[in-house]
Amino acid sequence: MTDYQWYPGHMTKARRMMQEDLKLVDLVIELADARIPLSSRNPDIDSLCAGKSRVLLLCKEDLADPSVTRAFCGYFEEQGISAVPLDARTRSANALIKNRVEEACRARIERDRRRGIVGRPLRAMVAGIPNVGKSTFINSFAGKASAKTGNKPGVTRGRQWIRLNKGLELLDTPGILWPKFEDEQVGLRLALIGSMNDENLDSVELACDLIKVLNNYYPGVIKEKYNITEDQLSVFLEDQYANEFSAVLSAIAENRKLIKQGAVPDIDRASSLLLDDFRSGRLGRLSLERPE
Repeated sequence: MTDYQWYPGHMTKARRMMQEDLKLVDLVIELADARIPLSSRNPDIDSLCAGKSRVLLLCKEDLADPSVTRAFCGYFEEQGISAVPLDARTRSANALIKNRVEEACRARIERDRRRGIVGRPLRAMVAGIPNVGKSTFINSFAGKASAKTGNKPGVTRGRQWIRLNKGLELLDTPGILWPKFEDEQVGLRLALIGSMNDENLDSVELACDLIKVLNNYYPGVIKEKYNITEDQLSVFLEDQYANEFSAVLSAIAENRKLIKQGAVPDIDRASSLLLDDFRSGRLGRLSLERPE
């Protein structure tokens, strides 16, 4: 399996900027992807934010398996981490998030009250890996297009303060990955959800890895979506070298009429189709890991 690693130079600068900006905020709103809540939490954020109040948002919950997301919320609550599932395109969780932010900062609010300090807004840093949905969350939370959004990692490169109201200000930060994934499965899952730039990856190898992961957690989904036979899937799973000659990707190409000149199945287009179908939720609400 490919060792998925990606740490462009600007992330070193982003990490340093984040470390400096932490002195300015009262709490950190950390965003993780609900499909991979463990793999999408940057361990650097844990160490950088030690001592700061935290609220964890499980973004893109509309793409994740609801039962698995509920299990993860319980898992994080047991660790003392306030976790909120979130579809940032809607505003349905905004009231709950505001309550969690106030709860997390209750000690600071009480301290200000005792000192007679009135009207000082809470300041929260919004942090997470690339393409996790920070800007979409901020725009939804603020009720206006305050932060740049995009479907490619690395859209937010600089510091952006957003004033929501008199009581809360948000600091948007660039998404940061960490220098090396100790577990190769972490790198794979991040690549699968689109947190790495696809231009740096082999889409065919990534699609083959996705088939294996989905077959482990959701054995029927590939067969049902693309009319794949049990024999075609078995040939693929039994061949440790299965890649561009994959029976499954060839079958997807043929079934979707993705044919190159010479009546050859277009494996590259089939791979891109599969990855896009997963990332967009057209394969269903699927999660790629479970609580430890």
